[in-house]
Amino acid sequence: MNGQPAKVLRPTDVRRAISLVARGRHGTRNKAMILLSVKAGLRAGEIAKLTWAMITDSNGDIGEFIELPGSAAKYGSGRRLPLQADLRQTLVRLRRRSFAGGPVDLETAVIRSERGSHMNPKAVVNWFHVLYADVGLKGCSSHSGRRTFITNAAKLVHRAGGSLRDVQLLAGHRSIQTTERYIEGDGVAQRRLVRLL
Repeated sequence: MNGQPAKVLRPTDVRRAISLVARGRHGTRNKAMILLSVKAGLRAGEIAKLTWAMITDSNGDIGEFIELPGSAAKYGSGRRLPLQADLRQTLVRLRRRSFAGGPVDLETAVIRSERGSHMNPKAVVNWFHVLYADVGLKGCSSHSGRRTFITNAAKLVHRAGGSLRDVQLLAGHRSIQTTERYIEGDGVAQRRLVRLL
């Protein structure tokens, strides 16, 4: 992350963005893009390279995980990400609409352009830029969803019995220091913590 880090999205920001895209022509695809960023922490390039093969199980159904290979991830940081429930439901709906009852081509991109081809990473970056501007969010970019995912995961990891190392693995970071730079602090939690000392 160069310069100012992308802002972390609040739950209301995510709801507003999803509400806005739901009214458009490609509402299901666009909701999937938002959730792939916010609920799976995927980078723009990873969203662009995601294929149906990476999210289907051996029966060809939407699975429980995203199996992101190194070839689709930055620095070859492939990883296995559990699919969050709302994201999984959205992908089921998107798949149904994308193939309209016909056979599923597993090598087809999950997120396709208006013309039906893979969206390139720059197009995904631009799409998020326009979305956040339309929602009225300043300082947000395609990386905001990823920072939101990492920050939220770091805040909740103790409830799952995990550690910051688990967040690092989900993010696909080589070092824990990189993961730490993504996590936004919480002033309210800091005040509560100091009161407990």
